[in-house]
Amino acid sequence: MPQTDITLSRALRSVESAALGIPSRASLSEELMIVNKAQERGWFTPDEDERVRLHYAQYLSARMALLATLQQIETMLKGMKREWSENLPYFATAFAAACLMVRGSSFIIDLARTRPVVWKKLDEPEQRFGLPRYTFSSLHKAATDRKRRHQFQDAVAFYRAHRAEILALAHQEIFVGLIKILREEEMHLSRAEQRIWRGRMWYRWFSFLSSHRAGYRRVMFHLFRWSGSAIAELRQPGIKPSGSAKRITSRQRAELMQLARPGDVFITRHDDAMSNLFLPGFWPHAALYTGSKEQLEAVMGTLPASLRVRYRDTTRFLEAKKDGVRLRDGEETLAVDACLILRPPLAEGSLGESLARALTHEGKLYDFLFDFRTADRLACTEVIYRAYHGFAQVSFQLIQTSGRACIPAEEMIDQAMACGFTLVAICNVEDGTIHFAEQALADLQRSRKG
Repeated sequence: MPQTDITLSRALRSVESAALGIPSRASLSEELMIVNKAQERGWFTPDEDERVRLHYAQYLSARMALLATLQQIETMLKGMKREWSENLPYFATAFAAACLMVRGSSFIIDLARTRPVVWKKLDEPEQRFGLPRYTFSSLHKAATDRKRRHQFQDAVAFYRAHRAEILALAHQEIFVGLIKILREEEMHLSRAEQRIWRGRMWYRWFSFLSSHRAGYRRVMFHLFRWSGSAIAELRQPGIKPSGSAKRITSRQRAELMQLARPGDVFITRHDDAMSNLFLPGFWPHAALYTGSKEQLEAVMGTLPASLRVRYRDTTRFLEAKKDGVRLRDGEETLAVDACLILRPPLAEGSLGESLARALTHEGKLYDFLFDFRTADRLACTEVIYRAYHGFAQVSFQLIQTSGRACIPAEEMIDQAMACGFTLVAICNVEDGTIHFAEQALADLQRSRKG
């Protein structure tokens, strides 16, 4: 598959996954009751605090995924000199992401604008959720910026001028979900436009009907600039300079994959990531190592024909990220700052069955709500949970986090080791090192003290 097609496919799936994490008045009726009570009372009770923070963090995580998707499309289109009709699918994907972000931010801003207790609560720092101080004020500033709002209006006008052609993309199966999102978002556009004319957002419309090609380039340029600057505002400040290389080097990456066996669980960390805001602790993410095609088949037998086609020479992991549960290259999964490897306590027969079960989830969307009670969408640690739970002595227990039954990665480390998983190695808790055995256990404890 050409790289451009792969990028578009991943972008589409990211938008479809993130759409579930964008709040609406209908989906948050109970939360609306909570914030109204808190405003009357003047404060949030502890249980109310947990629930509001969780939903806010989920929204920020979905928003980060949408922003990253826009940036990904921008990178792919940079330098292309094509007519707008050849790139219309990319515009449709980017515009859907922008619509979701505008609706989500407008809803939360309206919620907090007339409720000072909510604004104050969302601006509080919360280390457990990775939330720095003044997160909401930064979001409000970005969402109500005149230039960005005007740029979004440009995109709306362009979408309406070419609506028939965009909706016709639904004839291709890959775009069915995206077009459904666009149709649903259309009903919110008029309301969003009315909000844009309030307060600091009084401006005129720009016309985009004079030139299709010039209009396309202008809209896409502004839409991406609107997203790019917002991405920077949602990085954790002061952690590392923008654009810095990941701390795991190519040499370490090769050594880690040489150590790994099919079925190993990699728990990973990005030093400055805010994409997993509602996953507390030093270790926020998990991926399942499947190995090369030959290694995998040695454990579970000949792969199904459909899977063999998708299993590239460089495939090493099954991992759930914003673009869904996908087979991924080691270069992608291990482009991180730190990681550890856990090995399951299973005999070869059970290991092959568990891997076969895990691979049946390949292709599903990502679950931004992090609710393990359903299996139609999976979060990162849920891939591990659904692969191993019930085999031999492995038994994971879901924990309740503000109404969501899940297993954060930090919790999964403890539960896995209690079930007999072995800590094989840990990389870059102490910068530049891979440690084993007792040293690895000491690094794990050190990571949790920082």
